[in-house]
Amino acid sequence: MQAMTRTELTDLVDSLLDGPSPLDGPSPLPIVSAGDPVLRRPAAPYEGQLGDARLERLVRVMRETMHAAPGVGLAAPQVGIPLRLAVIEDPAEVSDEVRAARSRVPQPFRVLVNPSYEPLGDGRAAFFEGCLSVPGWQAVVVRHARVRLRGQDERGRELDEEFSGWPARIVQHETDHLGGTLYLDLAEMRSLSSTEHAVARWSQPTPALAAEELGFTLATR
Repeated sequence: MQAMTRTELTDLVDSLLDGPSPLDGPSPLPIVSAGDPVLRRPAAPYEGQLGDARLERLVRVMRETMHAAPGVGLAAPQVGIPLRLAVIEDPAEVSDEVRAARSRVPQPFRVLVNPSYEPLGDGRAAFFEGCLSVPGWQAVVVRHARVRLRGQDERGRELDEEFSGWPARIVQHETDHLGGTLYLDLAEMRSLSSTEHAVARWSQPTPALAAEELGFTLATR
């Protein structure tokens, strides 16, 4: 499919953002669910197509949408916009046991523009993961334990940072969205569980019990 022109992109973003008066504050956008082609096509690089004011407004509404879902990351294709843009933020309000097992630490709000990542070292980690575009389901995904993220922020400043533990998982998940990849493409499908079962049965800090009971291997190497 041919990439959108600048005019088509701005018209699309304006149609999504128009609604309640700005005085009412940002309103969450509908989240696109799996099956929509926008989630399966590589997003276009952001090259200033929206202009500063429109981009700032879009970022603000994406953050509100992420909070309302609730989630810890949201990519632009998840709200129907085919651009390499994502937001992440994680208060990491979890128990000390979960924090230790998953290396989950708070992450401040940040905007990722044209992000890419590369693994650092051979370490891998396997945990249950979900997605706002695949509501009601979770599955175990093996991901790089440490990654180097490159890209820009919303002001065009260069990003070159290292992430480890759960923050590295968030970065990988959201950046994958921008290439048309869903977490299910990488998941151990025997682990696929409804959120109901994931919470009731497999909420331990690690998926070891789920691996034993559901019959899959936690291959992290």
